[in-house]
Amino acid sequence: MLLKRVVTAVSLCFLSLPILAQTAAEPAAPAVAAPAATEPATESGEPLPQQVLVSGSRPGPGVWKVSKDDHVMWVFGTYSPLPAGMEWHSRGVEKAIAQSQEYLKPPGSSISVGWGAVTALPFLIGVKKNPDGAELKDLLPPEVYARWRPLKEVYFGNDGGIERERPSFVAAELSNRALKQAGLTSSNQIGNTIDKLVGKHKLKVTDATVRVEVKEPGKAVRDFKKSAMDDVPCLAKTIDRLDRDLVAMRARANAWAVGEYEDIRKLDYSERTACQQAVLSSSLAKNQPELQTLNERSLAAWVAAAEKALATNASTFTAVHIKEILDPKGVIATLQAKGYTVEPPK
Repeated sequence: MLLKRVVTAVSLCFLSLPILAQTAAEPAAPAVAAPAATEPATESGEPLPQQVLVSGSRPGPGVWKVSKDDHVMWVFGTYSPLPAGMEWHSRGVEKAIAQSQEYLKPPGSSISVGWGAVTALPFLIGVKKNPDGAELKDLLPPEVYARWRPLKEVYFGNDGGIERERPSFVAAELSNRALKQAGLTSSNQIGNTIDKLVGKHKLKVTDATVRVEVKEPGKAVRDFKKSAMDDVPCLAKTIDRLDRDLVAMRARANAWAVGEYEDIRKLDYSERTACQQAVLSSSLAKNQPELQTLNERSLAAWVAAAEKALATNASTFTAVHIKEILDPKGVIATLQAKGYTVEPPK
């Protein structure tokens, strides 16, 4: 039991880095209360224009159909964050699961620390802090720091400790708290419901997750704490896009919830490359080059598993992020380029 808690603690240290968050559950936010607000705020401290979020039971989009000959794979496009007051229920998804023989889990990657986790435990304290006691005012350009201050007051109040954290961790926590105040949640309601339906209908489950074990986790944590990251652009870009991103995420959440395919298709799902680059500049990624290509390898592994499932089963069900369905370089486009027929929901 103790070892399990140690492994979890060390894993969360690494999984909290932004490049890994897209395929792993985020650790819980620190128990620091954010000031109450009816609407999320911009960097000036003013609330964003109000946008009503849908609530109640919603179906989400329909399922995409990927096929070759008489073999089919039903693809449900997930999205997060979603309106906090929404419940998801889709008869179309349950029907697709009921007629399938296999469930292919979404593309994913994971980091483990193995038995060496015990050696890292004493060094976890302060892992989010900047090296040499630096504070945000020492790292951020004056104009960026001036824009950070009102956001800090709105979302962190009197929490002075946030000033000593690395910009990438500050950016992640700022985004989390802004989402909460915007009425959005990143809960895994959809994934949990799909897992229950898959269990109910007794489908074979295939997991194509690519796993990487951290080498010498104790040394990795020590090196990470001492080394700098190029993560100032991550926080600067988060501040730049906070108000615009929140409005866009609300629009995407609403479009997904009501299944408006045309609205879903027209929205932007671009990646936050500044924060990804910050992690690639860390000592962890430099010491383990395989982390540099973790995302690409996880997508390639999923495509290979999808092709095997399509060749084996009359019907397969899978769920992937809506971005991967709409991205011209995503996993569904990759299958289409390999000769599979792709049809959007009717």
